[in-house]
Amino acid sequence: MDFPRPQGGSLLARHLTPEVWRRLKDRETRYGVRLEHVIASGLANPDSAVGVYAGDAESYELFAPLFDPIIADYHGFGPDKRHQSDLDPAHLDAPNPDPEGRYVVSTRIRVARNLCCFPFGSVLSRRERRIVEATVVRALEGLSGELAGRYHPLYEMDPATKARLVADHFLFKEGDRFLEAAGLNRDWPDARGLFHNEDKTFLVWVNEEDQLRIISMQPGADLQAVFARLARALGVLERRLTFARSQRLGYLTSCPTNLGTAMRASVHVRLPGLTEEEIKTIARAHGLQVRGTHGEHTRAEGGVYDVSNRRRLGLAEVEAVRELAAGVRALLKAVD
Repeated sequence: MDFPRPQGGSLLARHLTPEVWRRLKDRETRYGVRLEHVIASGLANPDSAVGVYAGDAESYELFAPLFDPIIADYHGFGPDKRHQSDLDPAHLDAPNPDPEGRYVVSTRIRVARNLCCFPFGSVLSRRERRIVEATVVRALEGLSGELAGRYHPLYEMDPATKARLVADHFLFKEGDRFLEAAGLNRDWPDARGLFHNEDKTFLVWVNEEDQLRIISMQPGADLQAVFARLARALGVLERRLTFARSQRLGYLTSCPTNLGTAMRASVHVRLPGLTEEEIKTIARAHGLQVRGTHGEHTRAEGGVYDVSNRRRLGLAEVEAVRELAAGVRALLKAVD
């Protein structure tokens, strides 16, 4: 096979050299992941910012000559570093940055997880995906108290319900071309679904980009409460499920941008009087990123921006939430 020449400004285009291609093109993980699986999305989408997806936990080791430079470039995290985790709510000092509720519409903290001893979604077979779903649902059915809820398979949802849940930011949807090219939308909607508690403050997406997206959310800006709920849920689930994890890279995810904490802590916030460029400048200064109301590749609707932590690897979960709180305070100060 000839050396593929990625186009555009993606990290794949920057780091997939002919030498790296020759070293890696014949390697294969125990689950059959080859280099062409890893780079498929970036080759199909030249405008991709990153362009690679891991097919399993072993991908990060076997294809390290490609992944390590991309990880260092994106996270500033070299191969000599080791990730440290801290999900203890007692270690979090992040007072509500908008106690009067004037600007912050809602707060959401999610983490991505994949089960140990399974390939990731891009190469997961239909049978394996169903086993993952059944395993996760059994674990979720054992949750109690505030976390107790019900699992809703996608194939059982009527179109109106599905559209409403997507619009309210409770549900994922098919159609992302980057995930499609990576193989993450195969067999849609088979073995995919949504778990949520009664108040929809705790949700789990099953078999989207990663096998689990575990989410804590609520109106307002009480970061402490949202983080504490997430930590409680993870404590229970980690007694019932074994997640893919590396001593060096932390929690392992399909996309290398989510490694480490695999956490995205975000707020939906109205910032009247500030231009989008002013918002992004303040956010960058605090290690945050700004997206549209419905996430990446969308626009702000009604002046509502999605502001979240950019750093996920090389800092603990409590540090990521503290960074978000400090950045939101700076944004609200600029509004006032």
